[in-house]
Amino acid sequence: MDNYNVLVVDDEKEIRDAIEIYLKNEGITVLKAKDGIEALEILNEQQVHLIILDVMMPRLDGISATYKIREKKNIPIIILSAKTEDTDKILGLQVGADDYVTKPFNPMELVARVKSQLRRYVTFGTFEGVKKVIDLNGLMLDKEAKAVTVNGEPVKLTPIEYKIVELLMTNAGRVFSIDEIYERVWNEPGYNAENTVAVHIRKIREKIEINPKNPRYLKVVWGIGYKIEK
Repeated sequence: MDNYNVLVVDDEKEIRDAIEIYLKNEGITVLKAKDGIEALEILNEQQVHLIILDVMMPRLDGISATYKIREKKNIPIIILSAKTEDTDKILGLQVGADDYVTKPFNPMELVARVKSQLRRYVTFGTFEGVKKVIDLNGLMLDKEAKAVTVNGEPVKLTPIEYKIVELLMTNAGRVFSIDEIYERVWNEPGYNAENTVAVHIRKIREKIEINPKNPRYLKVVWGIGYKIEK
């Protein structure tokens, strides 16, 4: 893969070095940090296209680092941790991680997930050269025209509804928590935002789904949030 910088953040040098070997074999440039504080410093100084982030680290752990990164950047984050409990996976996803890999991990599986996230980021994310039109099985969003169509038929969305659809389609397949949707769209903390977001989601479904009660595009992930299928 061409000219990608991946930041590997882990307090164990052996793990950082091992991941570097496999990613370099794919032509990926690897940057390394031993904790969340060091990772944030690198992000401020260099362009990074994806982060592999351990959870248990000194000074600033992976969950807290993910939350801080998401305040400013939308680059893919893969959480790497020895923890296997569902609650830890959910917490990682809720604060903005895109994927979760448990230790011990298969290096080739990790490489495959990195490549998948990079492809998605370049196609749907904020990377330079991003597509201006996103088409997900008939649900189409034109960023320049600020327009949404379903199978060629225009959909009349309010500005807030459009922002929600744009957020979810730009990051197709990724689950956003209710609080994160509210913070990204309304640009303010998402305290007690569940009813507000739920009302807008219901209205969007009524406009883009043939059967809103059995949605094809806009799906709920129980206990986590919402996503639009790829």
